[in-house]
Amino acid sequence: MSSAITNKPSPPESNELDLGRFIGELIDHRKLIVFVTLIFAALSVIYALLATPIYQANSLIQVEQNQGNSILSSLSQVLPNVQPQSAPEIVLLQSRMVLGKTVDDLNLQTIIEEKSFPVIGRGWDRLTGKAQGKVEVSHFYLPTTTPGVDPDITLTVISNTKYRLTVGDTLIEGMVGEKITKDSISIKIDSINAEVGDEFDITYQTKLEAITALLKAFSVDEQGKDTGMLTLTLTGDDPVLTTKILKNISENYLEQNIERQAAQDAKSLDFLNQQLPKVRTDLDNSEDKLNSYRRQKDSVDLSLEAKSVLDQIVNVENQLNELTFREAEISQLFTKEHPTYKALLEKQETLNKERINLNKKVSAMPSTQQEVIRLSRDVESGRAVYMQLLNRQQELSIAKSSAIGNVRIVDSAIANPKPIKPQKILIVLAVTMFGMIVAVSGVLMKVFLRRGIESPEQLEEMGISVYANVPVSDWLVKKQNEKLSSKNKDKFGLLAAHNPTDIVIETLRSLRTSLHFAMIGAKNNILMISGASPNAGKTFISSNLASVISQADKKVLFIDADMRKGYAHKMFDDKNDFGLSELLSGEDSFVKGIRKVESSGFDYITRGAIPPNPAELLMTSRFEALLKFASENYDIVIVDTPPILAVTDAATIGRYAGTTLIVARFEENTPKEIEVSYRRFEQGGVVVKGCILNGVVKKAGSYYGYGYNHYEYDYSTKD
Repeated sequence: MSSAITNKPSPPESNELDLGRFIGELIDHRKLIVFVTLIFAALSVIYALLATPIYQANSLIQVEQNQGNSILSSLSQVLPNVQPQSAPEIVLLQSRMVLGKTVDDLNLQTIIEEKSFPVIGRGWDRLTGKAQGKVEVSHFYLPTTTPGVDPDITLTVISNTKYRLTVGDTLIEGMVGEKITKDSISIKIDSINAEVGDEFDITYQTKLEAITALLKAFSVDEQGKDTGMLTLTLTGDDPVLTTKILKNISENYLEQNIERQAAQDAKSLDFLNQQLPKVRTDLDNSEDKLNSYRRQKDSVDLSLEAKSVLDQIVNVENQLNELTFREAEISQLFTKEHPTYKALLEKQETLNKERINLNKKVSAMPSTQQEVIRLSRDVESGRAVYMQLLNRQQELSIAKSSAIGNVRIVDSAIANPKPIKPQKILIVLAVTMFGMIVAVSGVLMKVFLRRGIESPEQLEEMGISVYANVPVSDWLVKKQNEKLSSKNKDKFGLLAAHNPTDIVIETLRSLRTSLHFAMIGAKNNILMISGASPNAGKTFISSNLASVISQADKKVLFIDADMRKGYAHKMFDDKNDFGLSELLSGEDSFVKGIRKVESSGFDYITRGAIPPNPAELLMTSRFEALLKFASENYDIVIVDTPPILAVTDAATIGRYAGTTLIVARFEENTPKEIEVSYRRFEQGGVVVKGCILNGVVKKAGSYYGYGYNHYEYDYSTKD
């Protein structure tokens, strides 16, 4: 004996993308998508209204070319047009040296905020127009505490001139403008602008924490490449304080630049003050030697040619001295391979060659004139160096007194009157779009993961005949929801009796016609209706089918053979005191267990009390005799059984039934489950005629898809 599915191949699992299916699924879940999108939109609006506005202040600073002001300022004569180097200045602006001074100047280690409701308190105050209290603290010191443990610090306003500070167990009362110290805790409040009784939370940070927090809100960018124009930007929730902080940073940077320039001038000036006496002494010694030699030689005069050579020698010596100073400065900026350094060395070499030639001319002169020229050269060269250093000393003295550095503030700090964050419209649009994407992604994920039966064609392709597609009854769903809302959770009853014109009943009438022809060649008039898994709706189908068949003047017996979890007696609003389990375990007459459904005109047998061995009772001759009795006394016997994938009761009952149908739940049971159910019946020698697809919902996303999971169902009795 083989089933209809035996020689039919199982359809392969398909993961092909179907745009039409996706669009249909989105249409089917449009309410969910709209609901989720509206939730995200509402949350974004709430955030945009309650979020703390962030303001931005900016300032513009120019870094000019550093000319240098050491011994010789004429270095620019041999240097190319060097553009200002902005990168080091940007790093300097973000250094702890500059930001740390701002933290100290403005006491940024102390953060004071008015107490409000967590998360939404400050935003709600802004919406309602409540003015925020302010307390200005110019000094606050807290002794070092245990790392990771921040003491609870609260400031309570007693009046506009008096306050109370609570630090753990320490209580301090003070006046505005006075510095108070107690238990190594010191504080000075400059002003209080708040209502009496307002409380403020004070957080004391370490200096490094304050600098790090300031650095996160501070940024420096160069406008263009190598322009030396730096834009300083600072963000914060208080535009006044933000402007004040940025202004202080700019001034501190300018101040350190000037101090550094003045320090260079002072260092050079100290060097000159040390060298001038030595140079003056050397000059005096050279003059004394020249005068002494002249007296010794009786005032030797130089010829015109000798004077000319002397002037040339002095000129060359002065140039060489100047180049020596220049080389000292250039060596700090460039290597010897740099073109500027090479040009200076070439000039030195040329002057040295010229000096050698002049020395040769001097060697050709009489010895007396040679000595006079040598001594005169020392005097003139020393005098030139001395005058040069003396002039530089005066220049450095002036430069030190009027040092302005190479930095200037072009635009002072100013805050934008409108906050830059949050960008409310952009946030609402972005979050709303994100919510829509989340909803659509969730729907599509559900489609990918869903493997339930979505159309009867899926079963027919497997060789399974579909006898009926039973839709969902909107009328029944509405009535059941009404009962649930009234806390009456009993079963509603037979749909065929309460609403005989429902589309579900019309579908069962069509099934009745199909069964009439399907059962013509059957061995008996017993119809077994089973299911693949629990909650497929087999009891609903079988009971309403019994009612529909009885309406055609047929004598129908409905047997609830699910002795584990059957609930037909609840649908019929009847007792369960004597049923199938009692008939199979006793010797009573079968007629004793038969009852009548007055509203539908068919007879039925309830499940009875739950026996400890339902499978064994079904295998007794007593059950076979019951079915034989029913078959002889009724036109059709409908047997409702447990699901085949949960227990084996259905396979046992199926051996006595002439016709067997399986109920599958739309989108819940998979094609593979139905196939496995067929195999189970086949192993028990039961031929399944076909399938009833129950709970069909008309969907725009109907699509042929295959897949399955595993089939382990809990069918134990629950109290």
